Amino acid sequence: MKTIDVVTIGRSSVDLYGQQVGGRLEDMGSFAKYIGGSPTNIACGTARLGLRSAVITKVGDEHMGRFIREQLIREGVDVRGVGTDPDRLTALVILGIRDQDSFPLIFYRQDCADMALSPDDIDEDLIADARCVLATGTHLSHPQTEAAVLKALDLARQHGARTALDIDYRPNLWGVAGHGDGESRFVESAAVTARLQATLHRFDLIVGTEEEFHIAGGTTDTLAALRTVRAVSDATLICKRGAAGAVAFEGAIPDSLDAGQAGPGFPIEVFNVLGAGDGFFSGLLKGWMDDEPWPRALEYANACGAFAVSRHGCTPAYPSLEELRFFLDRGVMRPDLRNDPDLEQIHWATNRQGRMGGDWSTMRVFAFDHRIQLEQMEGYTPAKGGAFKQLCLRAALQVQDGQAGYGILCDNRIGREALHAASGTGLWIGRPAEWPGSRPLALEPELGPDCGGLQEWARENVVKVLCFCHPDDDAALRAEQEATVARLYAAARRNGLDFLLEIIPSKVGPVDDDTTATLIAQFYAAGIFPDWWKLEPLTSPEAWSKAIAAIEAHDRDTRGIVVLGLDAPEDQLAASFAVAVEFQLVRGFAVGRTIFGSVARDWLAGRIDDAQAVATMAQRYDRLCRIWDDARAASRVAA
Repeated sequence: MKTIDVVTIGRSSVDLYGQQVGGRLEDMGSFAKYIGGSPTNIACGTARLGLRSAVITKVGDEHMGRFIREQLIREGVDVRGVGTDPDRLTALVILGIRDQDSFPLIFYRQDCADMALSPDDIDEDLIADARCVLATGTHLSHPQTEAAVLKALDLARQHGARTALDIDYRPNLWGVAGHGDGESRFVESAAVTARLQATLHRFDLIVGTEEEFHIAGGTTDTLAALRTVRAVSDATLICKRGAAGAVAFEGAIPDSLDAGQAGPGFPIEVFNVLGAGDGFFSGLLKGWMDDEPWPRALEYANACGAFAVSRHGCTPAYPSLEELRFFLDRGVMRPDLRNDPDLEQIHWATNRQGRMGGDWSTMRVFAFDHRIQLEQMEGYTPAKGGAFKQLCLRAALQVQDGQAGYGILCDNRIGREALHAASGTGLWIGRPAEWPGSRPLALEPELGPDCGGLQEWARENVVKVLCFCHPDDDAALRAEQEATVARLYAAARRNGLDFLLEIIPSKVGPVDDDTTATLIAQFYAAGIFPDWWKLEPLTSPEAWSKAIAAIEAHDRDTRGIVVLGLDAPEDQLAASFAVAVEFQLVRGFAVGRTIFGSVARDWLAGRIDDAQAVATMAQRYDRLCRIWDDARAASRVAA
């Protein structure tokens, strides 16, 4: 009846990864921000593989600490054991990829929050709820954190949980190497060996590289070190051997490492070894907690390690369970996994929640990203337009009231203040990239010719692009528009942003039940896999069925479809909703002018004030939300 599979204990940090590969850390010009620290990485890695994970650590009472906590939640990790230290800062790590063998890093951990972990921070109820408790070596390096780990291990024994150790030897975190030696993996130390050997008997599973067993065993002879560990511990020992794979020893240590139990390895290009061990341990735990034989568990571990060494970052590199299964079934098609398009699509699509959390199974979106429509209204000025969009946001937040499943579409050119104010409110935020009304499609100039402007977008912004297109478009026009969408799509992926593609064929030519489905298939054929589709209301169930079949034939992991409004009266929208709700992939609506059109005209002309504008838009938005929710509920009852 336990509800947690794995609880990890120890380090948590923010990793700042240099984005320039092949240069010195001194020369890095920009950094990507990820969560890090072995226990934190493993908690996320196991959660992605379907295990119910939790982490016991501490973070600072500041932005980086909140980032770690929020990211853990997005990854599906239980954060009951994540404490907040009011006096210490969250640990930082600055890392780089110099070449295949050099990965410089600096630990900023002087008196950091996670090293303030104490026995008082160990919640017996959390440990009692766990099937396994995993400790990492760094927190055995200080008497206070060691006491916290030992208390957790004692409670694990009392409550029948398995125990595991990741030796995770970082010499400078034990004080036997300098700050500039963060990359170092081995420095001999009798004191460290003694401290480790005093705890090894407490574990059922011990995992380390050859160098880590050298420090645990007190000798650089790997077999001798393993035998020393075996003399004080009955644990299964997993020795990681780099490109040679890994081996498991359940009993006596044989005369050759090759005599241990092994799982298949994978011929992968080494791009980044940082975090590979945590990916390995995540896969190993998946097999161990599922009671798989060691060769199978090691296959999972080796595969997860392969993903990690082939990608940038630690936690972001780890696979989902669906991705792992796909990889094991299909095999290696190219050694640089990060450039395998099929694998990367599955990786992206099945790990979306880790990038952008929230429950978006229902989408009620107030779209006020319109630009031309406002600019053409009497009384419009850029300042008034921006002020009006802030009123739209107020109306949206009033209806949302902290609930899930609400969102906005807002532009940056007129609505910048509203767009920025929406960040962190819990709203889904879509942001248009197209130049309004353009055909052939052109993009907002602020993006630049290479779409490099997306680098400035907030990570929670969804890139939305509207393309006026039709199956009857001539070949040249179709190719030009698809190339523009593809360029934007590639840039969105490169910047970690969700992508929404809106298509409106009815503004170009006549439509039938096949029109939208045909366009969808054409965009997939061009290599474009939107996270979201925004489609005009399809009038027949047959049209919806064909459109959804076209999506699912290419991408069964898409987030879904939202229905646009096209300034339709409320009764027409209600009728279109009644058809759309029958299809589960249609998550909701994105409607604009039906809500704000007449209000904007009256407000810009001075006929109503701010309060009246907000009240009217909130009332209309709320009514549409209720119409959608009622239609969905009625559909489910009928089913």
